[in-house]
Amino acid sequence: MNRAVVHQAAALLLGYPDRDWPGRLHAVRSALEPVPGADIRLLRQFCARVDGTAPLDLAARYVATFDRSRRRCLYLTYYTDGDTRRRGTTMAGLKALYRDHGWQPPADELPDFLPLMLEFAARTPDTGARLLADHRPALELLRFGLAAYSSPYADVIEAVCLTLPGPGPATLEAAQRLARTGPPAESVGLLPFPRLRPVPDTPQAPHSPHVEETSR
Repeated sequence: MNRAVVHQAAALLLGYPDRDWPGRLHAVRSALEPVPGADIRLLRQFCARVDGTAPLDLAARYVATFDRSRRRCLYLTYYTDGDTRRRGTTMAGLKALYRDHGWQPPADELPDFLPLMLEFAARTPDTGARLLADHRPALELLRFGLAAYSSPYADVIEAVCLTLPGPGPATLEAAQRLARTGPPAESVGLLPFPRLRPVPDTPQAPHSPHVEETSR
């Protein structure tokens, strides 16, 4: 089924481009080659756009894209729960859902990290599809944020959105309405979005504090 293929491919493509990135990209391109569909074409388009980019360069672009703007966050509950106590409750529910289906995500990653959710959806298609549909407001806001940034990753998110039931919002304003008021302002001391990936020029070192981007 195309949907599971899209979700698994997107999970791999949205992961941090570390040293194994060239092999990962090749594996995804090979798996997508015989599969038809508009969503698959978008994934192929992303692969073509980043093909030949050195992993170190793509890693720097990845950090700039996803770690430096609230509008392009890969932690989906942030869009609807923000830095509120409700977000902790939502993530506890995600962990319980994963456990109920015999799936144990990595201990060093939060359960609302989109690549993890996509891998879960690929492995448990029915429940995973409902989970992604429940988080459609966040996915659509991410899609618009990446498109405004002219990021090739917008193709990957658009492919995922095409697997969701019904039409998506046609405008950013409609997506914002879908997410109601967007990230709430209440803070409980969490970072706006965790940075658990290594910096691009020293792959094993921890991140320095993030720089909040406000202009894009």
